[in-house]
This record gives sequence, structure tokens and C-alpha cells, in this order.
Amino acid sequence: MTRYLVLTSDAETLCGVEAFTRNLAEHLGRSAQMAPLSFDIPTFRQRLRDFDCIVFNFPIVAWKKRLLEPMLVAMLAKLRGKKVAVVLHEWTNLDWKRRLIIWPVVRVADQLLFSAPEIEREWRDSAVSRGSKQQTAVIPIPPNVVPGNSDGTGEAGTAICSLRKPGRIIIGQFGSIYPKKNCAELLSIARVLIDAGHDVGVAFVGSFIKGVDDVEQDFYREVEARGLDGRVVVTGYLATDEEVFAACREIDVFCYRFTEGLTARRGSVLAAALTGRAVVVNAPKVERALAHHSLFTSLIENGNVVLAPYNADPTAMAGAVKIATAKRPPQVEVEKEIGRLWHRIIETLDKVQQR
Repeated sequence: MTRYLVLTSDAETLCGVEAFTRNLAEHLGRSAQMAPLSFDIPTFRQRLRDFDCIVFNFPIVAWKKRLLEPMLVAMLAKLRGKKVAVVLHEWTNLDWKRRLIIWPVVRVADQLLFSAPEIEREWRDSAVSRGSKQQTAVIPIPPNVVPGNSDGTGEAGTAICSLRKPGRIIIGQFGSIYPKKNCAELLSIARVLIDAGHDVGVAFVGSFIKGVDDVEQDFYREVEARGLDGRVVVTGYLATDEEVFAACREIDVFCYRFTEGLTARRGSVLAAALTGRAVVVNAPKVERALAHHSLFTSLIENGNVVLAPYNADPTAMAGAVKIATAKRPPQVEVEKEIGRLWHRIIETLDKVQQR
């Protein structure tokens, strides 16, 4: 049995990458342990004796505090004859300084796993990938939040309920609010529906991302510009899965319009679809972008994720939302589907020991 040391950050608030890292260690079970990526090299050297492979997930949280550790830890592992596996969740979108820190680790890795086909293409198109001979694969990233058995409403759900009126449709999104997510597109879609005679409220289950200048102010300027004052609720950060899904259950239809179309990296779409509500989203730009991800394909086949054309404008998206409000798709077998994803991930990871 391969023994894995999964390297984590010491962050208390988890981003998607860190949540996946800790979930990976949990699903590896007794064959894995977690360890924070720290500068305590003597302790790390001792721990290496008990493991066959160390696993990095990039990008890491608080990377400016971890400039040397990734390279030093990877080199030490290689000198001790251990395998190194890297899961790469981003590449081109990373600041060049972050890529510079990651690059030496990726170069010495025995296995390089990508979170989506788009990330693999970005890596292969970059100059730093030339001559690399790692074993590579694309893996399906499971949702970081999953529905439980609680039926409570919670404060966030109550806030969304305050939008509801007889005959009003509540459309919404789950996930952080930031420019590249095109949250303003949902406001435009709401405006189209209102202009067509429908009463619409808009709910965002999530918070404004930190570190982006004026994102909250810009958002509310967009709300005002579209005449949506009094129709929009932003819940803010929700700490538990129960709070997230309690709020999401108050939304009638989810809707996203991404510049790049739907990709497997959109965990917010996965989570929204697991609420049992329909999610209307523009289709992937690349035809087989979701082929590796069995949960996404099941949700599409089941009607939980409704694909509009890739280049659909707000009017076309509004039409798809209107149709979706009249339907309530059946639930997929969540535990079974997520179990299949983790089985494939671990099966792929285990291949690094077979070389």
C-alpha cells in the first residue's frame, strides 16, 4: 500500500484548493497523513521515512510566507528516493511570481495532475513545460460542499426569503463574488426578465472576494444602474455546508454566464446543482471539456444543469431561466456520484508508484 504525505497550509478559512487537499487526505484513509508545509526541515526529514510519496496542491494559501519551502521539501523528498505528486489547480491565471515558486517543484515531480483540461493546455502551452517527462492526467475535482439532512432555513435563508412575494421568481448564484465570475451578468438577465413582465429577485449566496479593489462598490453600482435596488440580497460568507444549502434552497433557479463557458473548475455550479434546483449556464467553449467529470455529465443528463449555447446573450439566458422555473429536476445519487470521483482520483494517484 502506497503511503502518502499530503501537504497542507495552516489556513483556518479554506479556499477551494485547500479544501480539496484536506478532503484528499481524508479519502486516502489510513494510507495518508496530513502535514503543514513549514520550514521545519529536520522534522520533515524524519517524517519522510514513513511515506512513499508526498503530494502538493498548487496554488497554496499565503504563498508569500512559503517562498522556499515547496522547493526545499520537494528536493529533500527526491534525495530520499520518495515520489512527488503535484495537483495543479491553476496556471496561466496565476501571478508570474507564484508560477516561479511552483515551477521547480513541478519540474522534479514524478506525477502532474490537472484539475481540468484547460489547466493542462495552459501548462503544455507554456515555455516551462518543454522537456518535462512527468506522468500526467486530468482528474475530476469533487464539490467541496455537499448537502446534508438539515431542513432549517438559517439567517441567510431568511434574508433571501425576505425577497419573496407572490409570483416572484428568485434567481441566484452560489460562490464568491469577483469580476471574473461575471456576477453582473446575472443582474442583466434579471433586468431582461423584469422588462418582459416577470417579477424577479436576485440572491447571491456568498461574499465579496478580498484583495480586489472596489469589487463590492462596483457590484452595487451595477445593481443601481439596472434599477434593481431592493431586489438583490448578498448573504455574505457562510461557514458551514448546512448554512450554504439552507440559503440555496430558497432560490428557484441558479444562473451563470461565464466568458469561457462552463468548465469543470466551476465548483460553485456543482454545489448549486446538488440543491435540487436547476442551474442554467452557458455551455463549454470546448466540446469535451467535461468528459472526464462523471458528476457534471450526470447532472447535465439528469437536467440539473441546463446548458444554454456558449455565446448566449442575456436575452437567451433569460429565456432558458424562464423555462427552467417550470421544472424541478430529480436529484442525482450524490454520495454515489462523489464516491466515483474520489475512486478515480485515488486510482490515478496510485499510478505514480507503478512507474
